[in-house]
Amino acid sequence: MSKVLAGLVAATLFASSALAQTVPATPLEPQDSARRIKAHMTFLASDLLQGREAGSPGYDVAAAYVASQFAQLGLTPAGGGGSWFQETPLLAVRQADDGRFALVGRAGAETVLVPGEDVITGRPLGAAELKLNAPLVFAGYGVVAPERGRDDYRGLDVKGKIVVVFQGAPSGFQTEERAYYGSVRTKRLAAEANGAVGLVLAYRPSDETRRPFAQMRRAAESWSMTWTRPDGTAFDPAPRTPMLATLSVAGATKLFAGARRPYADAVAAAEKPRGEAPRFALPYRLDAAIRTETKTTRSANVAALLPGSDPKLKDEVIVLSAHLDHIGVTAPVDGDSINNGALDNAGGIATTLEVARAFRDSGRAPRRSILFLAVTAEEKGLLGAEYFARNPTVAGTMVANVNLDMPVLTYDFVDVVAFGSERSGIAQAVQRAAARTGVALSPDPMPEEGLFTRSDHFRFVEIGVPSTFLMTGFQNGGEAKFRGFLAQCYHKPCDDLAQPIDYAAGAKFARINYEITRELADADARPLWNRGDFFGLKFGPRGSVAD
Repeated sequence: MSKVLAGLVAATLFASSALAQTVPATPLEPQDSARRIKAHMTFLASDLLQGREAGSPGYDVAAAYVASQFAQLGLTPAGGGGSWFQETPLLAVRQADDGRFALVGRAGAETVLVPGEDVITGRPLGAAELKLNAPLVFAGYGVVAPERGRDDYRGLDVKGKIVVVFQGAPSGFQTEERAYYGSVRTKRLAAEANGAVGLVLAYRPSDETRRPFAQMRRAAESWSMTWTRPDGTAFDPAPRTPMLATLSVAGATKLFAGARRPYADAVAAAEKPRGEAPRFALPYRLDAAIRTETKTTRSANVAALLPGSDPKLKDEVIVLSAHLDHIGVTAPVDGDSINNGALDNAGGIATTLEVARAFRDSGRAPRRSILFLAVTAEEKGLLGAEYFARNPTVAGTMVANVNLDMPVLTYDFVDVVAFGSERSGIAQAVQRAAARTGVALSPDPMPEEGLFTRSDHFRFVEIGVPSTFLMTGFQNGGEAKFRGFLAQCYHKPCDDLAQPIDYAAGAKFARINYEITRELADADARPLWNRGDFFGLKFGPRGSVAD
């Protein structure tokens, strides 16, 4: 693929030459910046690129475009071997059919779960057909949090059994820790550690309100992916405990029929701040058959380096990341099947390019090196970021990550949420940057979404790198715009250029991220995790936590 991409870079360099302009007097002059962001988004979110799904020709064209922009800005190729591209080997899997899920009672009577109404099939790795017949145990949220003295598996025998857990985590948990414990990966790891042979997620009515089950089924029709090791084996964080299925409210209600406690009681207890739902063996076995098909593919991260100027600090690297992929072509919605991903995440890539331009045009090289990284397969589970984090292509030490993902640029935002910043020395950089740009800082207004673990920065957190990413805030009409986008166009074809995109807001978003990155790059000391921080203790290597 690298030869194909090299040819595309040459072609795209010519096609994108109209964007090369006279260097402005100051970096990120708002009108010019807005115009360039519009130009980038117009190309990246065009139908030509067919939704930029990882592994697709449309994604490869987008990657070539980004590499051409990096080249125009005079950056250094950093994908390895003198290339802009870090090829990422991927294994794709999708369900071959609806599978079969039946609840088998103690007397042998079966209740077959209806595909698409009661159940959405998981896409486990491994054999093309997985058959499993095992008892079911309900484990609340499936949370094991030693620092809180909490273990939802305490007193339960789940060895050799299938665990059923609610989506999410207790509302009383701190928002970012709630996101961690609510992630499917964390739930699978906890279930595997307790000997479970499979995991089933169950919807609550609040989940249906937030993300309708029908929308989940549409997403399940696309290819799921993981990355592969050099020996060709697929990476799976919990290989002995596959994700088997997700149950709707209707499916979960059937599951709890005849149980020790009714579904409504379990939901009510789970939605209290402590979220301590009753936990017990269910009166059924699950007889499951899942058939999948797989294919191998490759996609590329695009990496460019701006070397640092300080001999003592240049080997410390600030990573500025944004995902380039989207979800591609899916079943039509109102006659349109191309998911253009204008806000998610052509906007993030466009603003990342503007940050790179600002550094070039400032006339002042950063003290630390800056890696500009456009990653693949974020929509498949943050895979490009994970592959890079575990297989970095740059020398030196990654000391901070600033991630740009899905800025909702349909209004003049006046505040941002800086996820993760308060956990490390990044907080001071964010505060000063916000003050210089006249943008307020707000707390997470949607903790139920678990956003902290759902974007690429979290893969850097998992290797101990202090990280942040900014969400446009809810002030100045932002709540209606943000929630409206999530309800109407998130992961749908209407996330396109027909939206009322405010490109000046894009320029502002680029400016505040430039200011944060500049602060981190030029500070005398690298950012460290705060003493006693949850993620610093869990992931931070020696020397990365403040005294």
